[in-house]
Amino acid sequence: MRYTLRQLEVFLAVAHHENVSRAARDLNMSQSAASGALKELETQFDIKLFERAGKKLRLNELGRQLWPRAEALLGQARDLESGLQAHQELGRLKVGATLTIGNYLAVNIMARYMAEQPGAQVKLEVANTATIVDRVLAFDLDLGLIEGEINHTDLELLPWREDELVVFCAPDHPLAKQETLSDQDLLAATWIVREPGSGTRQTFERAMHGLLPGLKLSLELEHTEAIKRAVEAGLGISCLSRVSLREAFRRGSLVPLTVPGRDFSREFYFVLHRQKYRSPGVERWLELCRQSPE
Repeated sequence: MRYTLRQLEVFLAVAHHENVSRAARDLNMSQSAASGALKELETQFDIKLFERAGKKLRLNELGRQLWPRAEALLGQARDLESGLQAHQELGRLKVGATLTIGNYLAVNIMARYMAEQPGAQVKLEVANTATIVDRVLAFDLDLGLIEGEINHTDLELLPWREDELVVFCAPDHPLAKQETLSDQDLLAATWIVREPGSGTRQTFERAMHGLLPGLKLSLELEHTEAIKRAVEAGLGISCLSRVSLREAFRRGSLVPLTVPGRDFSREFYFVLHRQKYRSPGVERWLELCRQSPE
């Protein structure tokens, strides 16, 4: 074999960082050693994998074609190494989850996963849908758990479970006494909403079709807990996943509002890169997600 796994590691690290020195730090090796490994790989096959753009090294067309195949090969090699060293089938797992899923569902799944496999290493990254999708596309995550719908030829989107958004307010808000909200009520209200790029915002805008330009969006916040606190403080009404509101509804610190004629239903999805190796750990995580209670 004319190439080494270390050369592929250097190639992938440079592809991720677009910089040899940062790639070397990530791999705990010297910059000269990283440069040498990359040069050897290109020289052995008389190819170029990168184009220089200022201080950045960006993949050329050949490099982009090699990237997913190298990721898949190294994924299998790491699984084999994990099994040889620690006698573990599941090994390391990097999961991305959107804020609603990460804060209210993924931690329990992670606890079950690690209880089954005490030595497994799991990294959970929580961000909005757009960020998680970008991280899966860049092979930085093994899989993502997202709220928003996406369409990309390199990604596989698998339905997971149903969810719905709920419009809500503080118990002393004037709208709390109304049995249902009309379109006029929605237009007159002051809204506190999630930021653009989040799956919650995507579903909210779809549900509010025809009214969206006239809605008073006073605050856009990135975190569901911050939105709930703002609504409790009387700053406006909002719309979030029922999953994130169950405890507040039980306590009575927030109350649901009925909005007839508008569809707040949605699905949670798994998102995976079509060309990334799907390890036993990924498969087991998917199984645990599907087994999790509603």
